[in-house]
Parts: sequence; C-alpha cells; structure tokens
Amino acid sequence: MGVDAVAERTTAFWRDYLELCKPKVVLLMILTVLVGMHLAVDGFVPLDILILGNLGIAMASGAAAVVNHCVDKHIDTIMARTQGRPVAKGRIPQKNALIFAFLLAVVAMIILDVFINRLTAVLTLASLVGYAFVYTMYLKRATPQNIVIGGIAGATPPLLGWTAVTGSVHPHALLLVLIIFTWTPPHFWALAIHRKDEYAKAEIPMLPVTHGTEFTATSVLLYSILLAIVTLLPFLTGMTGYVYLVSIGLLNTWFIYHALLLKFSQCPKQAMKTFGISITYLMILFVALLVDHYWTIPGV
Repeated sequence: MGVDAVAERTTAFWRDYLELCKPKVVLLMILTVLVGMHLAVDGFVPLDILILGNLGIAMASGAAAVVNHCVDKHIDTIMARTQGRPVAKGRIPQKNALIFAFLLAVVAMIILDVFINRLTAVLTLASLVGYAFVYTMYLKRATPQNIVIGGIAGATPPLLGWTAVTGSVHPHALLLVLIIFTWTPPHFWALAIHRKDEYAKAEIPMLPVTHGTEFTATSVLLYSILLAIVTLLPFLTGMTGYVYLVSIGLLNTWFIYHALLLKFSQCPKQAMKTFGISITYLMILFVALLVDHYWTIPGV
C-alpha cells in the first residue's frame, strides 16, 4: 500500500471517529457554554477555565453522541438521513465505538473534576447519562413527548458553563436552560415532520407519527409563542439590556412567522426550512446575550 493510500485511509479513519461525536451539534452546544461562562462574570473568563472547561464539556458531549450512534444503529440503517453514519455503515465496529465513548467520558470527567470543579463534573455526567441513556435508550422509543422530557439533558450546557466559572448554580443560569428547553421541541419537531415517514418506518413514536403533521405543526407554533415569552425573562429580571431585547424581538418575529408558514402553508420544504431557521435563531440569540453583556447603549 502506497504512502498516499495510507494517509487517505488514516484521514478517513479519524473523520469517522470525529463524525461519531456529532461535531456540528457539539459546536452549537459549546457556543452556549461559552456564553454561560461569560455571563457569569463581569470581566472575562480565566483562560484555564475557558479552555479546559470547554474541552471537558465537549468531550462528554461527544461521548454521549457516540453512545447515541451505537444505540440507534438499527434505526440509522433505516433512515436516509443517518444510514451513512460510521457505526450504521459498519466502518467502525460498535465495540470500538463504545470503547471510544468510555475513554472520552472518563477523560472529560477527570478534566472537569480536577481542573474545574466537582459540581460541573457531576452536572455534566448527569447530562451525559440523561441524553445517552435515558433519552436515547428509553424515552425516544417510549413516548411522543420524548424530546420534551429528554430535552432537559440537552438544555444544560449554559448552566455547565456558568458553574465552571462560579462553582454554583444561579437563577440566571437556569433561565438560559429554560430558553433551550423551550426551544428544543419546535426545533426538533420541524425536522420530525420532514422525516415523518422514516420515523414511522423505524417505529419511533415521534409526534408527527403518533398525532399527525397538523397537530405537530400546531405544537411548533404554540411552542414558538411560548419561546417568545420565555426569552423575555432575562430582560424582565434585569439580567440583560436593550441590545438583547431588540434582538429577541426580531428573532421571535422571524421564528413565529415561519412557524405560521409551517402550520398554514402547503410548501413541502417549509418543515426543513423551519428546522434550519431554528438553529440560526439559537445561535444569534446566544451571541446577542454575549454582546449585550459587554456592550451597553450610551444613555440607556
């Protein structure tokens, strides 16, 4: 085997392991961790906490994602969106993937417990278990409210960022958790509408499968309105200022508009469009929180 062939095979090997960690999902999560860290202090986050805290939390999230790949192997082979994943496709043996997940989790817990603090390590472990085992292994297959109940595990990253800096749980950090918790159902249900037939084929009781597309679209709309109310709380409690208020006003108008289109238009691409917009919505919202924290409008 030539040098180029070996290099290509090695690159593909590491890309497969990286894919197991769902890097795009982890990057979005790390953004919320970073914002949680910075909102917890008046100045700037100490560099060691910034680097090691995010590294530990990212590794734990990656471990949870790997377990998700292993548990959902059968489902992934059925669904077009996921059938090319490394474990489903057989490029990485399930045993190897589980060993990888275990090593990621152990190193993550050591980093967080030794270099950050015990509270962050414990909360991160609880989130890992909640997503990888409670949601993926049980809730996902047990109830159409799976994403609502299990959403708490995916909503904790900004809290983890906050506790990494302060070593304590603050009500403002819990507001950030509440925002992501409320955002998760309309975000995921929009995707579920688009993938309804695949979920039905895989016998996963997602809301569009059990209650129909119309009911789910109504739920997305109602949750988007609830989200607009919840995102006002940081301003109403004095946590944020007018930069954030203006930002969420525009964001919520945009999101509710597309939720209305999802409910009342007949466009077959609207569900996937709403799903994509929900990701951009959360990214901009957390960037707005960060900008608002460090920049005040003169005279306001």
